[in-house]
Amino acid sequence: MTNTVIQATISRDSGEPLADQIVRAVAARIDDKHLRAGARMPSIRQFAGFHGVSPFTVVASYDRLVAQGYLESRRGAGFFVRERSSLNAGLQAKLAPDPGEAPKLDVVWLIRNLFRQAPGQASSAAGVLPAEWLDGPGIAGALRAIGRQPGAMLLNYGNPHGYLPLRQQLQRKLAELEIEAAPEQIVTTVGVTQALDLVARELCRPGDTVFVDDPAWFLMFGSFAALGLKVVGIPRLADGPDLAQLADMAALHKPRLYVVNSVLHNPSSTSLSAAKAFQVLRIAGEHDITIVEDDIYCDLHPGQAAQPATRMAPLDQLRRVIYLGGFSKSLAASLRVGFIAASPELAQRLADRKMLGTLTTSELGERVVYKILSEGVYRKHLERIRARLDGARPQAIRRVETLGLRLESLPTAGMFLWVDAGRDTSVLAAQAMEQGLLLAPGSLFSPSQLPSTRMRLNVAAFEDARLWDFLASLPS
Repeated sequence: MTNTVIQATISRDSGEPLADQIVRAVAARIDDKHLRAGARMPSIRQFAGFHGVSPFTVVASYDRLVAQGYLESRRGAGFFVRERSSLNAGLQAKLAPDPGEAPKLDVVWLIRNLFRQAPGQASSAAGVLPAEWLDGPGIAGALRAIGRQPGAMLLNYGNPHGYLPLRQQLQRKLAELEIEAAPEQIVTTVGVTQALDLVARELCRPGDTVFVDDPAWFLMFGSFAALGLKVVGIPRLADGPDLAQLADMAALHKPRLYVVNSVLHNPSSTSLSAAKAFQVLRIAGEHDITIVEDDIYCDLHPGQAAQPATRMAPLDQLRRVIYLGGFSKSLAASLRVGFIAASPELAQRLADRKMLGTLTTSELGERVVYKILSEGVYRKHLERIRARLDGARPQAIRRVETLGLRLESLPTAGMFLWVDAGRDTSVLAAQAMEQGLLLAPGSLFSPSQLPSTRMRLNVAAFEDARLWDFLASLPS
């Protein structure tokens, strides 16, 4: 190895940790074939002495290169460059698309491309807020505070129901929504995604029918289908489901579950009216349907005093309704902390099923959420987010209408607009992708997956000039 080449890439004035620079430099030389498989690396002492860094820095660098597959450690012999070419070639062959094949615009396509974006990048197709809208310093501070606690507290499995202080805090949060739930009735989950999966696995069997809103959150369609369930969409109107359709379809299909967004429905940001909430519960009672109320956008709503919003869990008190919530939309998607509130007996069954799948959830993330909720700063954080959305939403609506796009309902809270583009939005999404712009076409939000003229826009991404330039370029 020619040490002088690597030395030229190491700078103490760049602000980048020395170990990061060493890892990047060595990895680049291996990727560029300047270091061949089987080549022996300098000893830790030699590398440290030549480059004027501490042996500890070299150890940390070599360990990371081993973990990333660039080096291998041979006991008593040192570190050697690992063979990577065949592995990389196989991976590239699997990942490379067929140049003659058009991309299939389905749920997997949308999710894959969302995760390919730069971290924190705002996107009109995303279901989260931009990183700069969230409280990164607050989360970092909570992590540091937890890191100062005795190490033994962070090393063991947590409680299968979830971190008890967090569940006690959630009990108070639910009480503000007039939902009575003891900590034993609350089970923490890896986001609402796992919550839906646990509920479906516990209450349904292959061949059962599950009702969802149409349109609705697309990810659950595939998840339910993978469990062998039949997914049936109930048309969603501005104030809730089409009651006539719900009653007729309930009599026909006898569903086990009905998953619904009562407040700030995804993708329209509309909310359930009180009259319809009572009627949905009546129909559910007549046909023995369990209601799964997904309230993930709860904290983006200003509250009953500011705007009417009815949830079914307070009306039913968790007898027929299972309530789901989480913090990926308001705190950080990376924390993946969600929860289920259910009857005592069902909560215990869900905790048992959770143990069979994951033993417990990460107590570290749950401690972070608890610290943020319990210290009183969360309310002010939510006020800032709501105010920012309230500022962005009218501007986005005006721009949408100026471009000749149609909105059936004008949401007064939340982050989404459900826009009618007057043309097949799957075609628009394919055209936009050619320009590096990701759109969320309406077909993905329906279990039928039929062509749609609708698409979901995130008002928090309205400053993306590329989006408006693309929409403005469409023929009228």
